[in-house]
Amino acid sequence: MTNRAWRSTAVLAALAVPILLTSVATAAEASPSRLTITTVSNPRPDLVSGGQVLIRVTPSDPGSARQVRVTAGGRDVTSAFHSEADGSLLGLVTGLRDGGTDVTATAGHGGRASVRVVNHPITGPVFSGRQQQPFYCETTAYGLPPATMPLCSAPTQVTYQYKTTAGKFQPLADPASRPADLATATVGGHPVPYVVRVERGTIDRAVYEIAALTSDATAPSPYTASPGWNGKLVYTFGGGCNAGYHQGATTGGVVNDLFLAQGYAVASSSLNVLDNNCSPIISAEAAMMVKEHFITTYGPVAHTIGWGGSGGAIQQYDIAEAYPGIVDGIIPGVSFPDPMTTFGPVSDCELLNHYFAGNGASFTAAQKLAVGGWNSYDTCVSWELTFANRATATDSCNAAIPVSARWDPVTNPNGVRCNSNEQFVNQIGRDPKTGFVRTPLDNVGVQYGLDALRAGKITPAQFIDLNASVGGLDYTGKPVAQRSTADPKALDAVYRDDIYNSASQGLRSTPIIDQRTDLDFAGTGNDIHTSDWSYVLRRRLLDANGTAANQVIIENQPTAEQQAAASGYELDAMDRWLTAIDRDGSHRPAAAKVIANRPADLSDGCYVSATQRVQEKLTYPSSGQCGAAYPVAGNTRTAAGEGTAMNTLKCRLEPVDFRSYPVRFTPAEQTALRSAFPSGVCDYSRPGVGERRPAGTWLDYGSR
Repeated sequence: MTNRAWRSTAVLAALAVPILLTSVATAAEASPSRLTITTVSNPRPDLVSGGQVLIRVTPSDPGSARQVRVTAGGRDVTSAFHSEADGSLLGLVTGLRDGGTDVTATAGHGGRASVRVVNHPITGPVFSGRQQQPFYCETTAYGLPPATMPLCSAPTQVTYQYKTTAGKFQPLADPASRPADLATATVGGHPVPYVVRVERGTIDRAVYEIAALTSDATAPSPYTASPGWNGKLVYTFGGGCNAGYHQGATTGGVVNDLFLAQGYAVASSSLNVLDNNCSPIISAEAAMMVKEHFITTYGPVAHTIGWGGSGGAIQQYDIAEAYPGIVDGIIPGVSFPDPMTTFGPVSDCELLNHYFAGNGASFTAAQKLAVGGWNSYDTCVSWELTFANRATATDSCNAAIPVSARWDPVTNPNGVRCNSNEQFVNQIGRDPKTGFVRTPLDNVGVQYGLDALRAGKITPAQFIDLNASVGGLDYTGKPVAQRSTADPKALDAVYRDDIYNSASQGLRSTPIIDQRTDLDFAGTGNDIHTSDWSYVLRRRLLDANGTAANQVIIENQPTAEQQAAASGYELDAMDRWLTAIDRDGSHRPAAAKVIANRPADLSDGCYVSATQRVQEKLTYPSSGQCGAAYPVAGNTRTAAGEGTAMNTLKCRLEPVDFRSYPVRFTPAEQTALRSAFPSGVCDYSRPGVGERRPAGTWLDYGSR
């Protein structure tokens, strides 16, 4: 079984200055058509962690395998290598010191091959840069012993569960025992006992979890395939978005019947939950390190599928874009493209709700809806209730962070700031005047309610008053009369480092099944996960690459039956898609292979019942049978004139031109509108301020 290559790009640059990690030859110094040596557990040998690495040595002649000798830093490690069915040798090299070590294979006259492995501490960081401090431990939430901050390390623990014939998971003291109500799973067409090995420990300061079927208490081996494992991995990601400063009491979840019943192993960590850590960069590092540990424990992985909704979808989209190869295919649910894009509508909703409770109290429900752009204005209420506090200094602090440690402008000016931007300090830097992380948030020139005015749903007077009064947020996240202004250095970093997800790098060659459970009208409509966000990312794919054929969007209702049907189909389709790519031996570029190998039955569409999936191209604005069942609306920024891609964090300005409006303003209203926009209004026909192509993938912000 081969391990998929982790694709990477190469360049050098500076941070505020990240380094773009160069593509590393995993078989350096190898003689052509002779002996080769590759790193398997992490095909980026410069990013190894934990003091060990799984290595594959492939002799030029399978018959010469017995002649192979392997050294690590001059130390003979040949005894660690085992013969594989394909004639290669697989070995777990342990005892690596931090820093570089040359691992060299020789085979008599068969040649010599060497790879330089660079090891990093299991506590991290590897590439995410200086770690956040203070950092509060939560190991006891997982049944692990208390830990000491800031590394929060705890010993690894293995426990067992089994699935009952009634469909419940129960603890199992002895994995070799067979309770009377033990269910079975079918893996590779064969029934196996439904007994789950669950491993927990700490990696990269996070608590990780791994789950896989097992037959007994024998420890898994990278050399021997477990009969309950299908050789594939699902990596789960959790939702939310918050400032961090704590380990987190949850992971993306690993004891999941959908995956385990089919033989998938499942992995995640607490820093793969965006509510514990709103940085996809830190999440990428944690996922890379946990996956690496999984491979050194269980063996090579055929492919890795990303799974998770909301903030879990953000991580999948952003990791696949900026750190390609950690996940091979992604199934993001109720998705958003990235944290930065969502900050605009979140802050807009706080400002609009504040306005409608005051000066704008005369706006009707229909007028509010027209200004907001959503299918239900309750969405905007939910944005404020759920996430507006993430822009403040203290309103969203996790309970793990002591009150005494939190920021106060007078009593504790150097305390913990619970602002979701905090996780981006290594990329964006701090404003020396305020001590807060620089912000890309901006609404200068945004014409709120522009579509509503054009449609005749609000009057010119209402349009003027709304835009004169809406205001912005200050650096502490509190509403103020002035509009929000982005820091130029923040804008440069966000675009340069692809923190705003341009969909122009790794995503162009990533299979994507966007799992859009329609929540626009869920309950009272009070849900932030609106369907337009799937089409924001699609527009970016089209703009950047000329095609979005590698992204499929499938819509379904939020019923248990439809969600189960959609999830089961999407997992199976993604597995078939990746398997076909793995088998594609052509010389086509990776992006072309992804499109060419998409299963014939996999396309855009929607579930109209748990047993019926309509296949048709989904569009924005919505159309067709799916469009009628799942109407897609917009948001505050698209209702203010921005395009579907929403790629403008700070717009360029142009003077107010009254000829551009389909209404007439009185002379007094013209004066008032110019006063509301003294610098001009957004010109979305031009690139945004600071907008540029990203520097590359696998950016390195330092290992200390």
